[in-house]
Amino acid sequence: MMGDAWALAGLFATAFLAATVLPAQSELLLAGMQASGAWNAWALLAVASAGNILGSCANWLLGRGAARFQDRRWFPVKPAMLERAAGWYRRWGVWSLLLAWVPFVGDPLTVAAGMLRVGFTRFLVLVGIGKIARYAALLSVI
Repeated sequence: MMGDAWALAGLFATAFLAATVLPAQSELLLAGMQASGAWNAWALLAVASAGNILGSCANWLLGRGAARFQDRRWFPVKPAMLERAAGWYRRWGVWSLLLAWVPFVGDPLTVAAGMLRVGFTRFLVLVGIGKIARYAALLSVI
């Protein structure tokens, strides 16, 4: 039983890190856990989604609080990534947050949302919809 809790905590942590600017692959772990047949798909969906959404919230907070440091060398999102994310905002507006799960664009998109002062409730709803839908789709094909 304790092993189950540690495995789910590992999935949560991996999903959290995958949503930040740090490199991680939650999809591989999720797929492996689902393929093992030892896990309830709803539990996997809830844990992975919660971790990934909270990771995006950390990015939003980074954007809110650290926007003034974006020109610094140590800032975790490169200017080209932020510009690409801003381009998505110019084209699609806040609805672009539904694509926060897209590799290479999603993480900067969530940082940019914080920098652009997107309201947290709107951010959370849109990012949540996109990320839950992505994990649900992945679980449905495994």
